[in-house]
Order: sequence, then structure tokens, then C-alpha cells
Amino acid sequence: MVNERKAELPIWFANEDIHDADEPYLPSLLEESFFRWRGEVSGLVSLRAGQFGIYTRDILCHGSSDPADEPDFAEREPLARLVVPLAFREGTTHKDSADGCHAIAIPLLRRSDRAVFAVLLYVFRDDHAAPYTGELESAALHLRSCFYHVFEQLYVRDLIQQQHRKDREASHRDALFLAAKQLYDQIDVSSVLAEMLASLESLYPNSEVHLYLSQDYVDGDPRIKPLAFKNTAHDIVAQAFLESKPAMEHERDGTMRLAVPMTGKQAVYGVLCLTLGRGKWDESDMPAFLLLADTAGSAFENAKLYEQSNLLINELRLINEMTKRLNQSLRLKEIFQFATSELLTIFDADYCCVLQLDKTSNEFVVKSSNIPAMASEHFSPEYGFCGMIYRTKEPLIISDYWNTRVVTSKLMDNTGSRSLIAAPIFVDGEVVGVILVTHKIANFFSYDNYKLLQVMSTHIGLAVANASLHAEVRRMVITDTLTGLHARHYLNEQIQSRQRKDPFGSLILVDIDYFKRINDTYGHQVGDRILIQVSNIIASSIRQGDIAARWGGEELAVYLPGIRTEQALRIAERIRNQVAEETNPTVTVSCGVSEWTFDNEKISVESLFYRADMALYEAKNRGRNCIIVGE
Repeated sequence: MVNERKAELPIWFANEDIHDADEPYLPSLLEESFFRWRGEVSGLVSLRAGQFGIYTRDILCHGSSDPADEPDFAEREPLARLVVPLAFREGTTHKDSADGCHAIAIPLLRRSDRAVFAVLLYVFRDDHAAPYTGELESAALHLRSCFYHVFEQLYVRDLIQQQHRKDREASHRDALFLAAKQLYDQIDVSSVLAEMLASLESLYPNSEVHLYLSQDYVDGDPRIKPLAFKNTAHDIVAQAFLESKPAMEHERDGTMRLAVPMTGKQAVYGVLCLTLGRGKWDESDMPAFLLLADTAGSAFENAKLYEQSNLLINELRLINEMTKRLNQSLRLKEIFQFATSELLTIFDADYCCVLQLDKTSNEFVVKSSNIPAMASEHFSPEYGFCGMIYRTKEPLIISDYWNTRVVTSKLMDNTGSRSLIAAPIFVDGEVVGVILVTHKIANFFSYDNYKLLQVMSTHIGLAVANASLHAEVRRMVITDTLTGLHARHYLNEQIQSRQRKDPFGSLILVDIDYFKRINDTYGHQVGDRILIQVSNIIASSIRQGDIAARWGGEELAVYLPGIRTEQALRIAERIRNQVAEETNPTVTVSCGVSEWTFDNEKISVESLFYRADMALYEAKNRGRNCIIVGE
């Protein structure tokens, strides 16, 4: 590394000179320059008779004047020990002879302070072949020049490498800045993840990038995978997530895997995993990579918060609109039908059923559904998902019904559904209904869908409670509290409505004979009991669409839509006979019957009652316990 070399050799570059002969890089530089120099001086005839060697304070580099020769200084070591130290110490050329060998030691001086950093030794045997000292000193100067040339080449090379590194780091910084800016420019999760992966692939083109997310995410990008915790001891991805710090491992083939947690302010959202080939990773890139991972984590967190806020706003809007629509109607049937259509749209579901608990039969009844075959189906409170919700009073989510099948469900089996979310409908803390929403695809509904259905079921429960309360109040308003029959004003309203759309209808007025005598003889409580008995007989003697009401006092009325006089007479006769047979104490009734048709000149409720009242008055005059038809 250029900057590392510079840090390790602070004195080599001062004044472009060498300041320490013991520097560990000096021998290698001397060796390279020595062998380059030896090749250049090998052509000098005067220097071919001897051998050259070069000494530092503790390292010997040697060779002959001919590069092809193998140097051997072993036998000349004693001679070298005599002249080399003198040359080092005094900085001048020294000569010596021993055993027929001659040695000349020439110091190599530094350019800055003229200190000796190495010694060139020339050894020869033939005294007659002794070169001129000046020639050797020139050769030494040439060696010194070769050395500084090699040294300067290294220096320039280091400068170039350093500049390349700076350029690359600047390029990385620019790329990181651009990546961070582009990440923060994105406001949705998919864009953030795509931009982050694209930035990494651009910064590390020969790498393999994967993102392991700890949250549910469906996008289809093969580079994005769910975070698994199967073997955390040997899985660097799991380690990086759990320990919230980078993890690295080297494969046998030389590739390197780096896992860095993608962290936001609130949590760790995933792990970035980078796989690089041998020699492709530079440790100096680690801070930049960590910065990018942190930036991606913050951008992902912001996008998630934005997404969740939008989802919450949308949910609140849906809830608000649905609540307003639900409160616009006070009819249970309309509420259930509207809830079904809205839930199908909101959750993009295939099927929806809304069931209500019938307290009379103690069964769940399908009140609304987009499945015609399920209309008015009845289920026991112990059956299927309705039974589970009724017992636990808790909502339910099923990811794959076919694989789990915790209970048997006719809805799931008949429709081929696999995913389900369900919630109870509460009124006054009691389960009065169940909502079932299904889809044919497994794992279709999210946890957010599950929570939203709970909120919506609460509002549906409030609408059901309001509608039920309204129905009860209306029932009390239109119902006589003693007899259980309708009130007179309700009867008038219904007759008036029927006269606008039916072709004809009949009215029966029923009066209990000698009712005052009953009250005087037995008391008013018995009189009330007689009224209730007669009212029950009337209610059991007519059709479901007929309307029975208490007209006033002991007088009762029955309107028969779509009935002519002949059939009305038979019904009145049945009532008269049953009253005489079934009341206790025994009483009788007198009846007046009237009818209307479109052929009448005047069609009104008043005229219909007037004719029936006149017929009743005549029946009383004829001795009571009889039936008269009004003209």
C-alpha cells in the first residue's frame, strides 16, 4: 500500500534521501540496484579480473563482475572484515591484501549528509591486474546513481499509487454521496431496496449482493431473501443481525463474504451480504460500506414509516367512510349486505360471509354472503371457525387451511379457499355474529389485514347494536305492550301503504262481548288475561303477512292484504269459534268485516274502518257472538 509504505519509511523520503542505513527496505533496493549496475559495468575490461560485493552494516550482497559467474566470498571474509569496517567508519576508500588476495572497499555516501550507507568491495588476486582506484570510485558513483535511480522509481511509483488510491477513494466518496442522496430521495420501500442494491453492484461490480430482511416483504427480486435463523453459530448473516455488527468469513476457494447489519434508529431491519472473489476486497472500503449500510437502514426505516403512515391514514379513511355508511342505515339486512361488499373490496378477497347468532334457535345464520349457496345457512355454535370464535371471543387468521385444517369448514371446503381472516361481532361484550373473509391463495392476508378486520368488526358491531336498538324501540312504538299486537297507528300506516299498491284487501274488527262485565266480575287482571288470550288466538289464525292490532280498549283489528270478503269471513269465523272454545273464563267475540277494491269510488283507511265499525255495531245489536259484513 502506498500510504502504508510511506508510514513505515518516514525517513526515506525526507530531502529525497536515505537517512538510515539499517532501514529494512535498504537491502532489497541495494540488491536490485547492484545487479542492475553489475550488468552495466560488466563490459569494463579492467574490472573483469575481480569480484564485487556490497555491504550494509548487517547484510552482504555480492557477485562477480560477470553476471554469469557465481560469487563466492567465503574465503575472502577475513579480508572483507578488515577494509569494510574502515570504509564504514571513516567514509574513505581502503585497500588491503592477505594470502595473495587484494581488496578495495569504497564507501557509498548519502547525498544529504555524506554519511556512509553501504560499502562496495572489489576483490582480486593478481596484483598486476589491479585497477585504478579512480576507476573503481567512478564505478561506485555509478552504483550510487543506480541505487538512487531505483529509489526514485520506487518513490515515484508510490506517489502514483497514492494518487490512484486518492482518486479511487474520491470516486468512492462521490458514489457513496450519490447513493445516499438517491436513497433518501425514495419514499417507498421497494424503491429504497432497489436503489441500495443497484448502488452496491455499481460500487462492487464483480461482487454478488444479497439482502436478508427480517420483515415480510414480497417483491420478486431474487436478491432479497427472508432472514432465517437455522444455524446461527455458523451463519454470519444471523450473527450480524443478532449482534448488530459486521461479520466476515473466507471460503476455501478464496472468496470472501461480508455481512453488515442494515440498522435504523429503531431497529435492525436486515443484513446486507456481499460476496467477493479473491483479492477483490480492500479493508479501507469497510468504513464506506458501513456508512452505506447505515444510510440504507435509515432510508428503509423512513420509507417504512411513510408506508405505515399512509396505510394508517388509508385505514382511518376506510373506517371513517364505512362507519358513516353503516350509520346511514338502521336496518340489519342492509348493514350486513353493505359490510360484505365493503370487506370484499377492502381486502381484495374472494369470499365473505357475515353470520348472526339467532338467540331463539341458538344457531349462527348466514345473513349476507357473495356465495349464493350459503344464503340462510345455519350452523351450530360449536361448528367450524364460528365455533372457535364464539368460544374464544378472539379474531382468527389462517395462512393455509389445506395444510393446517384445525377445524372443518364448509365455507373453505366448498369455495376452495386457503387463506382466512375472521373476527367476532360484539354487542355489549357478547358475540352476536362472526365475519369470515377468505381467499383461494395461501398466505394471502397480512397481519395488517388481520388487525384492520378487528377494527372494522368493532364498528360493524356498533352499527348492529344501533340497528337492533332502533328495531327494538320501533317495535315498542308500534306494539301494544299488553297484547303484543301492533298499535293502531301502525295498522293505519300499513293499510294506507297497501292501498297504494294492492288491488284489494279486507278488515276484520273484533270486539270482546260483555268485557266490562268480565272486569267487574273477575277484576282487571283477569280482563287483561282475556285480552291476551284473544290476541294470541287472532295471531295464530292469520298469515305472516297479515297485520293484527289493538284498535282500542277491548276492540282488536286484523287487516288482510289481498283478501276478499268471502275469505275474510272464514278467517273471522275461525277466530270467533276458537275464542269461544279456548278462552278461560269463556268469552265470545263479535266481528265486523269490510273490504276495499280499486273499483270503490273512495278508497281510504277511514272509510274501510267506518264500514267495519258499522258492521260490528250491527253484530252487537243482533245479539253478539256473530259476524256481519259491512256494506
